[in-house]
Amino acid sequence: MATALITGASRGLGEEFAWQLATARHDVVLVARDRDRLSELADTIRGAAGVHAEVLVADLATEDGLEAVAARLADEDAPVSLLVNNAGYGLGRGILSTAWDEEKAALDVMVTAPLRLSQVAAKAMTARGHGAILNVSSVAAHLANSTYAAHKRWVRDFTEALAGQLHGTGVSATAVVPGLVRTEFHDGPDLEYMKSEYPDAAWITSEAVVEAALAGVRRKAVVVTPSLRYSAGVGLLRMLPKSATRRSGSLRRG
Repeated sequence: MATALITGASRGLGEEFAWQLATARHDVVLVARDRDRLSELADTIRGAAGVHAEVLVADLATEDGLEAVAARLADEDAPVSLLVNNAGYGLGRGILSTAWDEEKAALDVMVTAPLRLSQVAAKAMTARGHGAILNVSSVAAHLANSTYAAHKRWVRDFTEALAGQLHGTGVSATAVVPGLVRTEFHDGPDLEYMKSEYPDAAWITSEAVVEAALAGVRRKAVVVTPSLRYSAGVGLLRMLPKSATRRSGSLRRG
């Protein structure tokens, strides 16, 4: 049975990835900081899906946490065939209002961790001749208004570069580029305003995002944008000069 490792698995898209992969008969390795939520999810998945669910508590903003996950990916006695780099979060404030440790942690989770874990996974998978890496980017990658947007643009561009380097190895790399998703992502005080600021039509479900992402992995697509309306929106954003996106969706503070 194939095994998938999912970062940020305790909630939101990560939890949905865990469920859809488990119901598709994948064993799962669940990675996040919250031991209680991970353990509860793992127990539920084992009982409902009948697969093995492993808990790996790790903070990807720390070197120890990152290396613990890297070591799990490199373990040839329990190989991982799908890596889902999903962990991420928005600060909801501009750089003039954040502290350095906040920005550094966000950079480590959304840039350093996908780079490190993708490299480890790619080496292990190419040695076996098969596997897949799925990185969660964002429609924000097409904006130029925040460090979050910059991180997510890097994820998309990195995935495209990785896909090129993996060509012919039997290993694929895919970036999923969702828009606004109904998850706990926007529950924090600095992002909650978005729930009322954007109309219902702008939001998509986590189920739809994960279904589209995993379908893209199966067909070895490099970039997947869930929903036709966001695909059209991305097309328009690509035609706009960066000066037009710098203030788009501007953060309320900073």
